[in-house]
Amino acid sequence: MTQWKTVASATARNLGRNSIFCGLITLLPLIAGPVTAGYRGFAPMLGWLLMFVLCGIVLALAIHLLFDALLFRLASSHETEAAGLAAVDDLLSRMQLRKPDRTPRGLERRIAGSRRIIWQQRFALVLYLVIFAVLQLNASGGQPPC
Repeated sequence: MTQWKTVASATARNLGRNSIFCGLITLLPLIAGPVTAGYRGFAPMLGWLLMFVLCGIVLALAIHLLFDALLFRLASSHETEAAGLAAVDDLLSRMQLRKPDRTPRGLERRIAGSRRIIWQQRFALVLYLVIFAVLQLNASGGQPPC
């Protein structure tokens, strides 16, 4: 396997792992929240609504990263880097997700774009978990659960 294929395959694997991990972490407070809120009282509705919106954002970014992982796998299935990236650009233009560029972006720029999405997802996940913690403290009145 050539170096660019190794990089593309590793990127696809890492994107898939990251999106699944963040997606599962996002679902845990949604499962635990109603149980603990019902036990300790009801937290403010606006906080829960904000938490649900951030949950949707994190899950949407996870789906986007899974799609990016599939695109990197498609690129790594071709013999040359240019052919693989051209196949990705062709697929995106056929799906009408991107207009064809005159100068196609290289593999490193595409990986950098996916890394930006990962950081956006992590930022939204941290906000989501902080809001969940605040809601749990609010519901318990600042008292420890025991």
